[in-house]
Amino acid sequence: MKLLVTGGAGFIGCNAVARALGRGDEVVCLDNLSRRGADANLAWLKAHPNATALHVRVADIRVQAEVEATFRDHPDIEAVIHLAGQVAVTTSVLDPRGDFEANALGTLNVLEAARRAPRLRALLYASTNKVYGGLEQVGVEMRDGRYAFRDLPAGVPETYPLDFHSPYGCSKGAADQYAIDYARIYGLPSVSLRQSCIYGPRQLGVEDQGWVAWFTIAAVTGRPITIFGDGRQVRDVLYVDDLLDAYDAAIARIDAVKGTAINLGGGPENVLAISEVLDHVGPRLGRDVPTDHAEWRPGDQRVFVADITRARDLLGWTPRVSVASGIGRLFDWVVANKDRFTSG
Repeated sequence: MKLLVTGGAGFIGCNAVARALGRGDEVVCLDNLSRRGADANLAWLKAHPNATALHVRVADIRVQAEVEATFRDHPDIEAVIHLAGQVAVTTSVLDPRGDFEANALGTLNVLEAARRAPRLRALLYASTNKVYGGLEQVGVEMRDGRYAFRDLPAGVPETYPLDFHSPYGCSKGAADQYAIDYARIYGLPSVSLRQSCIYGPRQLGVEDQGWVAWFTIAAVTGRPITIFGDGRQVRDVLYVDDLLDAYDAAIARIDAVKGTAINLGGGPENVLAISEVLDHVGPRLGRDVPTDHAEWRPGDQRVFVADITRARDLLGWTPRVSVASGIGRLFDWVVANKDRFTSG
């Protein structure tokens, strides 16, 4: 199979490219290399034993001509994993136009080029759980020292009303709906995958995005950690290898899922309170990890857990990596690559 991965030098992207190369696929990696760590991830991919099957395209999805040229130069692309975009709510608030261009316009450029690709059989759009908004109408209670949904024991389903909060929610939500509608209007084999908190090796988390990785990196390198709110906020977390398993299943079963939205998260079996990351990391370091506390940030949900029933039913998929195992693998990678985090 020939695969295009947009954002292929990012965290999820480089893991997806490496997996595809490992099974013998030919891969086009499209990235503008603007994010911190992209150059290192690309160097890692170029060192892959099957790197002769890797085509690197330094291009920007915001530029229609660059996207179209990529598809024109690779008319045999069979599947697209569209990951490129702006990823932080805080950045979207500071630069809403840039956020719109990267997420909404960039996705439209990809969809427009993809619908003319003669051999395309699947397009996966990496959407987000932020399309569900603040969930203010959902009851929340304290349970076992964590916040929990009172009336949604399985989590938030795909049928829950969309409610775009923040420029990021708007731009990702617009792209989410475009991917679904292009299946209806143009017959594009596209699906929106609404992802929860993805974590794992090669994630350069920062305070505003990628919090599991950020807490792990900060703890290992001795950087200050600030917990906003009381630390009992709950998220379902999903290890990157489990996410890639879902991608594989979505491509294989695209006829059953095209034109739909599917939640991809850890679900109720893989939830974590914000402060609990350090309960896993501290013992591995052999010491307690100090933290500072600050006020709640605007719009910070007390709970988000994805209902992943549809993914189980349509994809035959379920997460396999436990929270403890996943954080352990992430910790080992951070320790082995500690020099990457000692500057800046």
